[in-house]
Amino acid sequence: MPLLDVKGLAKHYGASPVFESVDLQLQPGELVALLGESGVGKSTLLNCIAGLDSFDAGQVLLDGHDIGRISEQAQALLRRSHLGFVFQAFHVLPHLSVADNIALPLLLLKKPDPERVEQMLDAVGLSALGARMPRQLSGGQLQRVAIARALVHRPRLVLADEPTGNLDPDTAEQVLDLLRAQTQQEGAACLLVTHSQRAAERAQRVLRLHAHGVTEAQ
Repeated sequence: MPLLDVKGLAKHYGASPVFESVDLQLQPGELVALLGESGVGKSTLLNCIAGLDSFDAGQVLLDGHDIGRISEQAQALLRRSHLGFVFQAFHVLPHLSVADNIALPLLLLKKPDPERVEQMLDAVGLSALGARMPRQLSGGQLQRVAIARALVHRPRLVLADEPTGNLDPDTAEQVLDLLRAQTQQEGAACLLVTHSQRAAERAQRVLRLHAHGVTEAQ
């Protein structure tokens, strides 16, 4: 059974479709890149898959759970346990240290694990910065905090919105290695929205989002 199964998904703003007839599947252990023109709704699609935004038609099945047919509370619990989301705007909490930001998903699950937090700090190249506050970090460092936070609780599905957009090429390669290792070692899946052809080349499959569906990229 696919870990993520999206069927006929559609989203409109008023009478104007953002996208429609979106079908895609992700299998455990699979890293899939999603390309598309600016404004076609790639970030909106991720939000719909995560249950952060509503959709007008179709179905999203995450590890067998029908996102559109469960309550908001159940959606929140499912996100907490099954999902890791790398936001384009970081969404790092300014009043928490780097280490505490990364630890947050574990604390919400009532499974504190300082060793795992240290492991993730090292994996994204921030092992010496755990005590720093977000205001003391660069944009690229904040992006790495967001990535570590999304992966720390070993989610079943990772949704990554331009995760290498603020990173230098070497760090971007490190992060892509980390995302791929996460999917393979943990039997998870990752949907990676990107404009970077280099990032897309690291995926097992590359899809392209259009207003009227998703196609395999050529």
